[in-house]
Amino acid sequence: MEFFSVSVLNGAIYGLLLFAVSAGLTLIFGMMGVINFAHASFYMLGAYLAYSLSGVLGFWWALLLAPLAVAAIGVGVEKYMLRRVHRHGHAHELLLTFGLAFVFEELMKMLYGNYAVNYRPPPALQFPVFTLFSTEYQFYRIFVGLTALLMFAILFYLLRYTRVGIVVRAAVRLPGMVGVLGHNVPAVFMGVFGLGAWMAGLAGAVGGALLTTNPNMALELGVIVFVVVVVGGLGSLEGALIASLSIGLLTSFAVGLDFSVADVMGLVGLRDQASALGDLMTNKLSTYSGAIPVLLMLVVLLIRPAGLLGERN
Repeated sequence: MEFFSVSVLNGAIYGLLLFAVSAGLTLIFGMMGVINFAHASFYMLGAYLAYSLSGVLGFWWALLLAPLAVAAIGVGVEKYMLRRVHRHGHAHELLLTFGLAFVFEELMKMLYGNYAVNYRPPPALQFPVFTLFSTEYQFYRIFVGLTALLMFAILFYLLRYTRVGIVVRAAVRLPGMVGVLGHNVPAVFMGVFGLGAWMAGLAGAVGGALLTTNPNMALELGVIVFVVVVVGGLGSLEGALIASLSIGLLTSFAVGLDFSVADVMGLVGLRDQASALGDLMTNKLSTYSGAIPVLLMLVVLLIRPAGLLGERN
């Protein structure tokens, strides 16, 4: 019971953090069709900027200003870089953002060193909310989850029930008609890209203090973020939330599995046969926890190629 309860809590918090990072990419990829490989780098920039600002202005000001700075960087990237190559197709966008990801990573190494920085939550948010099986559960973990849920609620309302959301969704499907009606379509797309970068920056500002802030954090999370978008369905916030929670829970449970396939087969008297197949059968299942997101993506794409809540063509 302890393993189940702790795994559910940790998996849910990790899944919500994944959603906070991937929601911006869902918005950009699903609505603009831009393959932004540098999206996880915005998450990294948010963490490092929040770390620097928190030492000068305090955590709360850092939480406010760091995502805004990342949004400004995102707007600059869209206006002066992506807009110039957008007409040449997805390959050029992918190569450009792929290069930007390496530039941001090396820049962080130059400024902060090739090691993790000591970015920690403020003492005011580090107190136990409850005790679960003699283990104190810190409030900051709950704070990260609540931030992600608030982000989902605001974005869902903005896109579904406001005039801005109507213009954005219309600009995606019929940009020419929206332009004729007097709306600046390039400015709309620039705003969407900036909003996506802001969301990644906010996720980094809160997630960097929960996990580890280091120059490799974008690389570690980048693949998983794309998996979330594909599994959830392009442009679907609800799908991204379901996919993030699923990956978080499955990963959390897989990390705690202290047995192998050979152990399971040993229950039916086939342990020797399993052991003869090599390390694949005898290694602990927790060894393969990192492959869970990709395996989930493969299963979902085989069953539903458009993703869980994606629209079929």
